[in-house]
Amino acid sequence: MSGRLFTSPMFLGFDHLEQMLERASKTASDGYPPYNIEQISQTALRITLAVAGFVMDDLQITQEDNQLVIRGRQTDDSQGRIFLHRGIAARQFQKAFVLAEGIEVGGAWLDNGLLHIDLHRPEPEVRVKRIEISRGREPQPSNHTTRDLSQPGPTLDVPRPRRARTVREIDEE
Repeated sequence: MSGRLFTSPMFLGFDHLEQMLERASKTASDGYPPYNIEQISQTALRITLAVAGFVMDDLQITQEDNQLVIRGRQTDDSQGRIFLHRGIAARQFQKAFVLAEGIEVGGAWLDNGLLHIDLHRPEPEVRVKRIEISRGREPQPSNHTTRDLSQPGPTLDVPRPRRARTVREIDEE
């Protein structure tokens, strides 16, 4: 058995989805910092990370392609301080979330040691595209470009099939 998820021939072009799932499984093992994900409406989500001890300058949020990456790096302010017990983590972190196609980051705010990030999924527009069927010949490869067939455009110089000629027998009498 192969390690691929989408082995059915009915799933075309889902290689990137397998890569995203693999990336997500690798980053899911680290539990620091703890976080919640809540659905706040039919089209909105909120990620909340517990970032006690971090200030806004210690945090960075970026969207890299389809990944939301949150990084935290505290400056070492323990100079001259003597800790009898240090239970509050002061380590750096990086937390990545894989975003589905079309998800947009709405905003982020820091409140009482919690970092909130709002995500929105706009309602998808319905796309219907009619595919023209040509007669008698296989279409030429498109090189990953599409052309609206209702608009005038360059024509392909395709040789026409030869017509069959009628051969007559000539009587030489």
